[in-house]
Amino acid sequence: MPAQPEPTLPKPALPDHRSAWRRRLGDLIFGLDTPLARAYDVALIATIGLSVFSVMVETVASLQPVFGRVLRDLEWIFTVAFTLDYLGRLISARRPWHYARSFYGVVDLLSILPSYLALFFFGTQYLLVIRVLRVLRLFRVFKLTRYLSEADLLGEALRASRAKITVFMVTVLSLVLVFGTLMYLIEGPKHGFTSIPTSVYWAVVTISTVGYGDISPQTPLGKLVASVAMLFGYGIIAVPTGIVTAGLVRAQERRRLDACPQCGLTGHEPDARHCKRCGALLRPAAPETEP
Repeated sequence: MPAQPEPTLPKPALPDHRSAWRRRLGDLIFGLDTPLARAYDVALIATIGLSVFSVMVETVASLQPVFGRVLRDLEWIFTVAFTLDYLGRLISARRPWHYARSFYGVVDLLSILPSYLALFFFGTQYLLVIRVLRVLRLFRVFKLTRYLSEADLLGEALRASRAKITVFMVTVLSLVLVFGTLMYLIEGPKHGFTSIPTSVYWAVVTISTVGYGDISPQTPLGKLVASVAMLFGYGIIAVPTGIVTAGLVRAQERRRLDACPQCGLTGHEPDARHCKRCGALLRPAAPETEP
């Protein structure tokens, strides 16, 4: 009989040394189990959106004489509110240092620093658009975890394809260098190709099919080279799409084979035979072949 998998013991919960008021504050700021906590996160996201909008409007020169003072006052109101939110998260977190080093902790800190830095360095206040990253809390508030899972799948596909993408990028860089140098030699400064870097810029714009038109070849030979570069560009565009698509297919297949047929858990070791959560058989054993 096959050996029965050993039951997985649950990890002991970390002791909570917070006082009662810190636990209540943490339940309000970090929790989603109560209507009040959910309303807090929704209000926070709405405030983030208003703050980012005010920073964008402040850069419109025609609105500065009328709304400049109001927008600056609003910005400080938002900054004080986000500062209190950040301090509240540090105080109420079970492990404050763990929160401060987390992705959301760093984003929360970066969302308030530009306002204080603007007191000493002009222009840093426009970095406040970093606050838009805090809108990622939407995934937590509205329980959109399946989208985070799909984002992990895309990241896995990109990591698996990094070697192919690197080869592709090196090939493209080599092509634009060759085409740029050729155009510099053929057209020269007389027709706008004043240097090899400028000609490489033209090659990037042409091969990527953007085509700004600020520099264009004038001689028949230059137009022939430009036509070849355009054809290369159309062929190159499809390559990264195919690389990422193939990586996604492989990642989805690995996830399907790795998932437990009983509980659906993923993330098992490559040589695992049984699910680490429920103990179910992950995949049937390969049949033994006769010598």
